[in-house]
Amino acid sequence: MLLLTALSAIIAPFVFLVLWRMSAKKGMFFSALILVLLAVTIWGVELPVIGASVLQGAHKALTILFILFGAMVLLDTLRNTGAVKRINQGFQSVSSDMRVQVVIVAFLFGSLIEGAAGFGTPAVVVGPLMVALGFTPMAAATLALIADSSAVSYGAVGTPIQVGLSNIPGANLSFYQDIGIRIAAIDLLGATFVPFALVLILTIFFGQGKKMKDAVALLPWTLLVGLTYSLSALLYAFLFGHEFVSILAALTGLFVATLTARKGVLLPKNVWQDALSDGFSQETEKSEMGLVRAWFPYLIVIVLLLITRIIPPIKQFTLNTIDLSWNNILGYEAISSGWEVLYSPGSILVLAAVLAVFIQGKSLHHFWSASKQSLGSMKNAALALLSTLALVQVFTNSGINAEDLISMPQYIAQTLAATFGSMWIFVSPYLGELGAFITGSATVSTLTFSPIQYSIAKETGMMPDVVLSTQIMGSAAGNMICVHNVVAASAVVGLTGKEGDIIRKTLVPALLYGLVAGIGGFLLLQLL
Repeated sequence: MLLLTALSAIIAPFVFLVLWRMSAKKGMFFSALILVLLAVTIWGVELPVIGASVLQGAHKALTILFILFGAMVLLDTLRNTGAVKRINQGFQSVSSDMRVQVVIVAFLFGSLIEGAAGFGTPAVVVGPLMVALGFTPMAAATLALIADSSAVSYGAVGTPIQVGLSNIPGANLSFYQDIGIRIAAIDLLGATFVPFALVLILTIFFGQGKKMKDAVALLPWTLLVGLTYSLSALLYAFLFGHEFVSILAALTGLFVATLTARKGVLLPKNVWQDALSDGFSQETEKSEMGLVRAWFPYLIVIVLLLITRIIPPIKQFTLNTIDLSWNNILGYEAISSGWEVLYSPGSILVLAAVLAVFIQGKSLHHFWSASKQSLGSMKNAALALLSTLALVQVFTNSGINAEDLISMPQYIAQTLAATFGSMWIFVSPYLGELGAFITGSATVSTLTFSPIQYSIAKETGMMPDVVLSTQIMGSAAGNMICVHNVVAASAVVGLTGKEGDIIRKTLVPALLYGLVAGIGGFLLLQLL
């Protein structure tokens, strides 16, 4: 009964959202209600802990909504100024083939944003850009989530590694750097094939003809781009450590992909546009705005994200100046929620939107109009996130109970470990995925499960750093299916209420990525 109670946090959302196709607003409300009832009656979690956890979830939901608002207001502002039209024309000049665009925009540009910001930002930034390029909202949300995979292992300047593994005995900078190299080595196979997987999903699920040959035609080029990303990631992990792998590998991939696409290297002559949204028409009138000016707000976002995370005085200023964190909620020291407002990607996205109207010589009215539009689009997403985060925090805080039970996540992990034993290397990534699915964060998943992964590795005689690497990679894959990422990604493309349909499409890629991570970890163990 205890295992079923713990698994209810996974089973209920899956049933309501994926099988019954409820909206996240309804499905996550019922899921949270079921978990709360089971937590009180079976797990012995007292009502004050439930209350504190719900308040913690509401506070965390606000931090996510702030990022969501920033991404939406930036895009809507750029639409109003005409910058999106110019950005689209820039992509069209590289290639008007949607198969090429999904690799450049979703995978490479998304990886760049992931390396700078993390925390679900790439999907909410990339998805709307893809819609503006003519992708259907469902295709844009689905592909943006799947593309945000390999880069998540390194996240915002190495956060999933450096913070996620901070509670491992003997963890230090050298240990983090070794983990970064292990991840890059294990991910050589997975990261190499992510671009082709995106093209395959685009053509099969969203193309009019649904022909495999449309994807196979791009296999040579996608392998070139994938190998560029994965091999450069391994090189940068060796040379510079774990913090800048995603950023540098994405930039390297963007250079190669853009150069080869412009020249048509390894690309078929036919231009594939079979997944264009109904009624979409290409802009034929050339925009008067310069391409650099159109892109400048996004360049500001990347630069500000980087300097607020790698320059100590600026980092301290943004962390401490406007701090709306809520600590010791209802007197529970272990129940807190951080919100350093200036450090949040939301603040940077909003600032970039304000600066955009001045840089692009437009009126501030464009920003205010975009703000009203964005706020009006967030109502249902807000309700879904409140229920989702309430479930997450009750699940996470369930270790505070009157029955002296360990928390639900730890109970699931220990049960799995006892079941699989020496085959654990193949299960390890899925524990990471499970953690990310529930918590919505690769970092939190690793913080939660890395001590268990470390203990299992020691008990079974496997190298702990390899097992911990597969944990992080699995938690990265979990970003494809975690509910609050899906809620955010669907909201920015206007698909609120379709979260279950999106998860149905991202679930198989997430599971396959976990399998590839397990195989990569197993092969590395044989070589070491």
